[in-house]
Amino acid sequence: MTEGDFIGEVTHFYKKIMVGVIQLRADLKLGEQIRFKGAHTDFAQRVESMQVEHENIEQANAGSEVAMKVDQRVRGGDSVYRAGD
Repeated sequence: MTEGDFIGEVTHFYKKIMVGVIQLRADLKLGEQIRFKGAHTDFAQRVESMQVEHENIEQANAGSEVAMKVDQRVRGGDSVYRAGD
């Protein structure tokens, strides 16, 4: 699996509810495949839900801070990429 385009960075992680908060540097839509990569993190998942201010959204623009369910633990500072092949 290769890294795709850099799209943002994790700013927070809520362990009990398995939600990561991402500061986006590029647009992101539901259904896209993304990859989390950091010193102790490296996994890909499909974007199945996103929220801004506790409201469900289907698309987020660059500059937005979005919360999403994550399959594994992420850490502040982890990079987020649009997953490549």
